[in-house]
Amino acid sequence: MPRSLSGRSFLKLLDFTTEEIQYLLELSKDFKNLKRTNTPHKYLQGKNIVLLFEKTSTRTRCSFEVAGNDLGMGVTYLDPGSSQMGKKESLEDTAKVLGRMYDGIEYRGFDQQIVEDLAKYAGVPVWNGLTTDFHPTQMLADVLTIQENFGYYKGLTLVFMGDARNNVANSLMVVSAKLGINFVACGPKANMPEKKLVDICKKIAKENGCTITLTDDVKKGTKNADVIYTDIWVSMGEPDNIWEKRIKLLKPYQVNDAVMKNANPNAIFLHCLPSFHDLETTIGKDIYKKFGLKEMEVTDKVFRSKQSKVFDEAENRMHTIKAVMYATLK
Repeated sequence: MPRSLSGRSFLKLLDFTTEEIQYLLELSKDFKNLKRTNTPHKYLQGKNIVLLFEKTSTRTRCSFEVAGNDLGMGVTYLDPGSSQMGKKESLEDTAKVLGRMYDGIEYRGFDQQIVEDLAKYAGVPVWNGLTTDFHPTQMLADVLTIQENFGYYKGLTLVFMGDARNNVANSLMVVSAKLGINFVACGPKANMPEKKLVDICKKIAKENGCTITLTDDVKKGTKNADVIYTDIWVSMGEPDNIWEKRIKLLKPYQVNDAVMKNANPNAIFLHCLPSFHDLETTIGKDIYKKFGLKEMEVTDKVFRSKQSKVFDEAENRMHTIKAVMYATLK
């Protein structure tokens, strides 16, 4: 049992020990069991939290709202147009005001420094729902999903396909190093994680008996993998005019039948969602009209296959976020 996480902010997994992350995963399993058995668990009755969203989201918002309500808390949602933070009011002032009214603050948006500064000034726990650099709540859901499918995670090999310099790839590398999972970034050489973070993760990985590998070779990178993971090719907030460049750059790293067959027979596919695997989205239709591409980062066949665990993964966001909020607010 790690030392208490009460009062701590959850900004990036580099701030947490292996034991603390394992504790949050065990707590997540407990909360999932309570939810599945309809057992009431309003352990934080009377507390209130606020969700600050500068980037919209389906899974993050719903996970925090349902988790908060399940725990008995009041939940306030502030969309990008509902807060004066950084406009008419400084971040510091906003943080101090919200810290007087709420017991916890979630932030989803842009620069990592914003969530770090919120935690510095708020005086209450702050949770990172996503920044440009890291996506820590997603990682707990990912590892929980892996554990549910294999019964363990230490010693497995996880391969991230595509733009390996983004927040999801960064966070996967960190959590893999912390938990003894072999991590492979498989993508263009120009789109690899920053060397500083790679060096930090390699040092952590060595302590936990696992490896960090960077490669642009799809066949070598995915050989005998246990988990194949990908993300969309253009992130929210990036300009539309980079689609053509990204498609040319990342199309060789699409997750398809060949990739999954090159992995272990029992390998699973994960994706943080949303995904452009068909033409059932306005962006998907637009990309098809412009570039003739029906599927992007993953084929529809793989996305809908038995190996795909993306909806288990999405549900697990709720259980792991509940664990984070309970552990830091109890």
